[in-house]
Amino acid sequence: MRPVRRGTAALRFQGRTARCMQKKIVVLISGRGSNMQAVVEANLPVVAVISNRADAAGLAYARSRGIPTAVVAHKDYPTREAFDAQLAAEIDRHAPDLVVLAGFMRILTDAFVERYAGRMINIHPALLPAFTGLDTHARALAAGVKLHGCTVHWVTPTLDEGPIIIQAAVPVRPDDTPERLAARVLRQEHVIYPRAIRWFLEDKLRVENGVVRVAGNEPQLVYSDA
Repeated sequence: MRPVRRGTAALRFQGRTARCMQKKIVVLISGRGSNMQAVVEANLPVVAVISNRADAAGLAYARSRGIPTAVVAHKDYPTREAFDAQLAAEIDRHAPDLVVLAGFMRILTDAFVERYAGRMINIHPALLPAFTGLDTHARALAAGVKLHGCTVHWVTPTLDEGPIIIQAAVPVRPDDTPERLAARVLRQEHVIYPRAIRWFLEDKLRVENGVVRVAGNEPQLVYSDA
């Protein structure tokens, strides 16, 4: 009986999967952590979930999946620098390859950001560079834009201005409210965040003159009218 030969494509896929699973991700959350859940459900190697709030609903989900959790409460520290130092110590216990911000509602110090330069990403609910900061959906409606969406980007010291990895766009409908628009954008966040993380884990990302390129020319824009 001849041995069954596996196809080259299957072997490449298995190799990429093995490389992904050898690496480690720590996710930071402040609330329900729906993007964290999307990352976990994509079978990406999350080794810890850390929150600055003990009542963050996402912690219970992580524990239910057997993922270690920790709380570093910002209110327990007299300065932002002191909080960031303890947060970094907790992150570093897990020696992650990538730090993923998933609704982590704290502005991080420059020193913290530089510590994880090139290995910390964020997802923002707007098509950057438009609508940095908060209340993005209401501001998009007020501005009358016809497309809105979300962006995965590298974290840099300047808020919401790191190199863009991938974006998803949705049309703005005449009857949209901030809540309806946010719900459609959130569905796309759950699509593109795991994709961007997988690209990182597979060593597909390169930054050239401030622009992110993906090996294999995979599309860095997703459009959905759902």
